[in-house]
Amino acid sequence: MTAFDLSRLGDWRDLPFFDDHLPKIEAALAQEKRPVYPPAGAVFHALERTQARDTAVVILGQDPYHTPGKADGLAFSIPTGFGGRLDSLGNIFKEIQSDLGQSRNQTDLSDWADQGVLLLNTVLSVPQGAAKAHARLGWHHLVTQVLDRLAARPKAYILWGGPAQTAARRVDPVCNLKIESAHPSPLSAYRGFFGSRPFSRTNAWLQAQGFDPINWGDPEAP
Repeated sequence: MTAFDLSRLGDWRDLPFFDDHLPKIEAALAQEKRPVYPPAGAVFHALERTQARDTAVVILGQDPYHTPGKADGLAFSIPTGFGGRLDSLGNIFKEIQSDLGQSRNQTDLSDWADQGVLLLNTVLSVPQGAAKAHARLGWHHLVTQVLDRLAARPKAYILWGGPAQTAARRVDPVCNLKIESAHPSPLSAYRGFFGSRPFSRTNAWLQAQGFDPINWGDPEAP
């Protein structure tokens, strides 16, 4: 019996990971003495929000934010109302402005997910204040299976930093768009993230494939 609610996973639920690997991860998480982020109900938020059949773009993150109240289960996304530093997300917003001339202030990226952008971290849990501490729990099995399932149709892959690029090393760059650059973290953004123009390049590729472009800026008011 899993402690996670897997009923919202849709077609992702039949990935072997959930029966073969998740129980071991749960056992390890049960032994963790520190608070773990995101909350259990949000760990699989990325898969719940964006099904394989709807995925046009994949953005791979590293592990969730390890600051209280900052991780919401979507890579790089931060809940509305969070009062702390934006760090990587703030740099992403700067690149959107530079690349597209559009502003983005909404930190919750669920509107991207709803447009077919799978915002998946390569590690889905993290203890408070301990980045990468859960990197060896076995989450990579899930990421591998997700990417294998997505390989049936061409996608755009935005891969920031070494962990994302390693996780997606088997993605065919001929059939798919692969944009690889430095991570948007304040520690590395000036090493090739800024100026990489991932958003305009992705939209140009999507339109060439006959798909709708992504609105990377703030959602339009209803």
